Amino acid sequence: MSQSRDQIYAYPRDAVEPFRFDAQVARVFPDMIRRSVPGYATMVEMTGVIAGRYAQPGSRLYDLGCSLGAVTLAMRHTLQARGCRIIAIDNSSAMLDRARELLAADTAPAAGETPVEWRCEDIRDTAYADASVVALNFTLQFIPPPDRAGLLARVAAGMRPGGVLVLSEKVRFSDAGEQARNDALHIEFKRAQGYSEMEIAQKRTALDNVLVPDTLDEHVARLQGAGFAEITPWFRCFNFLSIIARLPGGSETGAR
Repeated sequence: MSQSRDQIYAYPRDAVEPFRFDAQVARVFPDMIRRSVPGYATMVEMTGVIAGRYAQPGSRLYDLGCSLGAVTLAMRHTLQARGCRIIAIDNSSAMLDRARELLAADTAPAAGETPVEWRCEDIRDTAYADASVVALNFTLQFIPPPDRAGLLARVAAGMRPGGVLVLSEKVRFSDAGEQARNDALHIEFKRAQGYSEMEIAQKRTALDNVLVPDTLDEHVARLQGAGFAEITPWFRCFNFLSIIARLPGGSETGAR
């Protein structure tokens, strides 16, 4: 399917409304995320690789805040464990409608071997059970900060021993100089992707108080509080990173 170019903030607005994952965003999301998040494609692809290693036979894999299902497809293409089901959840019906279209067009060799269940609901209300892999791909940053620890504890309680969480997020830094350097590099990245100064400024305003990042230390402390024992940051580009967090127990490799 052809992808539309992101021009949502290409024209001046009298008032910039808070960012929402609506039909307008769904139409351009692949282009938007590719041009906004350095390393996004690598994080998605490697989440699939991680799922292929740690998914346990007969278990569930959750893609939380699945948007258009990029991580869902990546996991589906690399699963080796048999009898698994992927549960992809988002609270935007517009994003899920588009995700279903993309899944229907998926012709990869592994397509169809693993069923996908789409759910339109708030991930804070989901009943998690029998999970061996859970992905939070740039999702936790949109959850109100007071609710984040409770969500992770709820997710961990619904996972099998040895289960793995892949958490990818925009982060902030305690050191003001490091924060300024990474903010500047991120802006340079967006300029290099063809975004204008007006687009960058208006998008920043739209995300203000909607996307609220944490520091790496805050993420680690919260994951430890939820019961994850092995916490490994495995990727970082500027102020974007991804973490593997594993619960105690189970075998190192779920699929073999």
